[in-house]
Amino acid sequence: MQLGDARLGKFGDNLAAFGRTLRRAGVRVDPARIALATDAALTVGLERREDFSAALEAVLVSREQDRQVFRELFDAFFRNPNMAHKLLAQLLPSAEGKAEPSKRRPRVREALSPQQAFGKQAQPKPQDDKVDFDAAMTASDLQRLQHADFNALGATEFRLVERLARDIRLPLPTFASRRSRPGHRGQALHWRGVLQSAVRSGGEPIDLPRLQRVRQPLPLLVLVDVSGSMERYARLLLAFLHAATSRQALGGSARLQRHVFAFGTHLTDLGPAFAQADTDAMLVQASAAIDDFAGGTRLGDALCTLRALHSRKLVGRRTLVLLISDGLDTGEPQALEHELDWLRHRTGRLLWLNPLLRFEGYAPLAQGASVLNRYAHGTLAVHNLSKLEDLAASVAGVLRR
Repeated sequence: MQLGDARLGKFGDNLAAFGRTLRRAGVRVDPARIALATDAALTVGLERREDFSAALEAVLVSREQDRQVFRELFDAFFRNPNMAHKLLAQLLPSAEGKAEPSKRRPRVREALSPQQAFGKQAQPKPQDDKVDFDAAMTASDLQRLQHADFNALGATEFRLVERLARDIRLPLPTFASRRSRPGHRGQALHWRGVLQSAVRSGGEPIDLPRLQRVRQPLPLLVLVDVSGSMERYARLLLAFLHAATSRQALGGSARLQRHVFAFGTHLTDLGPAFAQADTDAMLVQASAAIDDFAGGTRLGDALCTLRALHSRKLVGRRTLVLLISDGLDTGEPQALEHELDWLRHRTGRLLWLNPLLRFEGYAPLAQGASVLNRYAHGTLAVHNLSKLEDLAASVAGVLRR
């Protein structure tokens, strides 16, 4: 045992409390990581705050989207400038950080907010007995979440909004396919049905069933930006699209041709993940498949890969393309323009879903956004639940134009 082993003093308690705070903020932390973080802190020492922070970050952070959350929580939790000496003396109290809420991320504010101890519920006052509460959530809370920006939600609110997004329907327009089935309308007779009817009526063809063409939803191509600025929008929109385009959501009879790709620095096929029936299982498999999450955006290179490897998945001029991105592309605008021109001439409509449209006065001044704005048939803001509900009407409007 090392002299003054921090695991036997208050440092161990503070580090465990810090781990619980990270879990409240949505960072994946378990007891094994806390034990590893303790060993890492003892290895690098506690003399330098920067070394201590880097050691904990290397052990406790496994996702890029959690890195800034960890750093803000670390600064709030270990605020004392004389932390090294107090940690060595094992006397550092647990700090509760009082930084300005407006300067912190929602996940950090929620994690640092005080919580009631389990089993110690506040006793209602006599006058509170007269108030009736909704069992799930008040109407004002639901109304607020309908118009709340996905990027401004706390961890608990984000999980709730993600569940609500799965209930939003997306009725896609249909077209008459080449397949046919018996019906009362149609130009061609269903001769097999005519003969079967004649047998039942003594040889007289009384009933003349016809063949009518089966209507199917438009083929759908989804391209989702998974760069750092699209972190939360990508996850929530993937959950929404998976639930809205499932066989149950479409009535079970129609089979949708749906191809989903994620792009950051390169293209990732999410077809195997979207084949999962459960949305949670789809998100787990998609997270494992995407290895450039929270990186840069190179849409031109991704479309080049789509043209080279997956062009057969495009169904001519009927395919509807949903491009989900903020347009902050870091590639060459000439390459992006060439690939968008190819995509537009081989699909039906291109709808650009841009979260930045939530800002008044937004203009696509960035090079990538300017190119996207020229080639898209329509644009729509997708930053809250209300806009997702408007998506079906926007798709119909783009198709009419």
